Parts: sequence; structure tokens; C-alpha cells
Amino acid sequence: MDYFKAMEATNSWMRLGLHYTQMNMAAAEVIAHRVMRMSRGTMSASEAMQMVMEKGSSMALASEKAAMAAVKGSSPVEIATAAIGPLRAATRSNAKRLRG
Repeated sequence: MDYFKAMEATNSWMRLGLHYTQMNMAAAEVIAHRVMRMSRGTMSASEAMQMVMEKGSSMALASEKAAMAAVKGSSPVEIATAAIGPLRAATRSNAKRLRG
């Protein structure tokens, strides 16, 4: 029984690491796209505004998800995973949108 609990814990931490890495890769892609657009002078005003405004709303949502997980009595890794979820989704969505 202890073996399965250890494997479950390991999988949870590995999943957190994977999600964090995916978020960072998407963020790097978004930064590259936006820097290219700024350097060419092709960034729209709405994109520049979104670039600034999205940070606060994403962090508020991440904080809310982490707080809800903590209130439910989740483990630290589950709380961290809940917090990273909205940030990961937003960065991946931005990367996908800016690719096209």
C-alpha cells in the first residue's frame, strides 16, 4: 500500500513539473511573438493593452483556485497545480493565438 501512495505522490509532483514547464515554454513563445511585433511596429494597440491587463486577472484567478484548493484541504502539490492551471491555460491560449 505504501508503494502506491509513493507512486501517486511522485506522479502528482511530476504532473506539476510538466504543467510548469509547459507554461514556461508557452510564455517564452508569447514573449518572442510580442517582441517581434513590437520591433517591427506591427503590434496593435489592443494587443499591447491585453499584454498589460491580462497579468492581474490571471493572477487573481490563480490565487482564487489555490485558495479554493487549500480550503478543501488539498495537499501542497494539489494547491500549486490548481494555481498553475489558469496561468498555463492563459499562456498556451496566447501562444496559439499569436502563432496564427
